[in-house]
Amino acid sequence: ATHIESLEAMGARVVPGPGHVLEAPDGLRPTSMYLYEASVTGTETALLAAACAAGRSEIRHAACEPHVAELCHFLEKLGVGITGGGTPTIRVDGGGKLHGAQHQLWGDYVEAGSWAVVAAITGGEIEIDAARAEDMEVVAAVLKRMKIHCVMDGEMFRVERSRPQAAGRITTGLWPGFPSDMVSLVTVLATQAEGQTLMHDWLYELRLFALEQLSSMSADLFLCDPHRIIVSGPRRLRGRPLDSRDLRSGMALIAAALAADGQSKLSPLEMVERGYGRLVDRLQGLGAKVAKLS
Repeated sequence: ATHIESLEAMGARVVPGPGHVLEAPDGLRPTSMYLYEASVTGTETALLAAACAAGRSEIRHAACEPHVAELCHFLEKLGVGITGGGTPTIRVDGGGKLHGAQHQLWGDYVEAGSWAVVAAITGGEIEIDAARAEDMEVVAAVLKRMKIHCVMDGEMFRVERSRPQAAGRITTGLWPGFPSDMVSLVTVLATQAEGQTLMHDWLYELRLFALEQLSSMSADLFLCDPHRIIVSGPRRLRGRPLDSRDLRSGMALIAAALAADGQSKLSPLEMVERGYGRLVDRLQGLGAKVAKLS
């Protein structure tokens, strides 16, 4: 809804009928808008539309995640006037003539954090290149609460062999709070930690439901409601067939399978590969006994 509302505020209209068809017969116009939800992709949709609209637009209650700040940075390189990227209020001077630009993508802190947690879950060590310290800080803060030894060395994030401990309570939040995209993996980490951890993801409901599969792997979970789950550990997990229809919980289930006794079969793998390039090759490179079945 945030995407559609932002485009409608700039003059687009929904064409009745099946699917999602929009039109802007008079073009997009600059506007001042308040986003009902600080959605990352919703903010990015508004940014791209504002870049095309001649004049100044203001986006309030904008998402502040690094993905949004990077898009602002890239649009600036293309010639779009932007101020406030990475803050709740972004101003865009759009409609000007754009030009080409070169840009090297910033490291993905969610992917880097995912690999860090995979190492922690399996009692291993890992070094992750091309991570940005300002982005990894939020992940490192939670790992350190769970007594995972990790350090940022330049652009390298290093996780050392550790004995995880329960964190008491971990709550997701809008950036710079702990990202909801990491909650599934940290929930699996909590199954290997000494003590009880309450995971509270107030942003989304379905992620914690997907982790109910961990119970059949012998994890000790208590689902309080769609947003909260209590994890008691450590527990020896058992391998089993797993359903990975969600990107982040799919990666979390892979981590659980790596820590489990016996064999697990996870499908469909395509959903997880959407967010983790060369997934099987990287796991094999880390020493995991994994194979992709045709």
